Amino acid sequence: MDCRSKSATTGEGRFRVNANGKLLDVWLLVRCVSCDRTSKLTVHERAPVRSFDPAELHGYRVNDPDLVASSLLDPLLARRNRFTLDWTGAWRLDTPSARLDEAWPVEVEVVFDDPVPVRPERLIAHGTGLSRNEVLRRIKCEIPLRRPTNAGFTFTVMAGI
Repeated sequence: MDCRSKSATTGEGRFRVNANGKLLDVWLLVRCVSCDRTSKLTVHERAPVRSFDPAELHGYRVNDPDLVASSLLDPLLARRNRFTLDWTGAWRLDTPSARLDEAWPVEVEVVFDDPVPVRPERLIAHGTGLSRNEVLRRIKCEIPLRRPTNAGFTFTVMAGI
């Protein structure tokens, strides 16, 4: 991105596809929130046409909104283009109405509307009001609590000692 703010929006979510012989360049056009300039994020650079899935290539040509969203959420695209996504306020955990100190064990299901990467221990600590050390001690879960995930999961809150 050209602007130092590194805060952008996709606007209408448009791709630009440029053919150079049998090689394609694909960019995602974004608009800076601060300076209102349009920049491009490199999605593919000098990629052979044959390496593209026909459905994906069609999606780039027709500016498929799902492809725009998945491209923006791709951590490799973010790293390659030196930008980070701000997930502040993008998630919340709705806990059961019963207090966590009354009924044991309590099973909670986590469902993601959007694939927002979050560490389960932080999500659970924030949603339940437990400390992160207490989360590690009292939570039983099939996925690692300290590794980021963007897929739904369930966990069980065990009784405090």
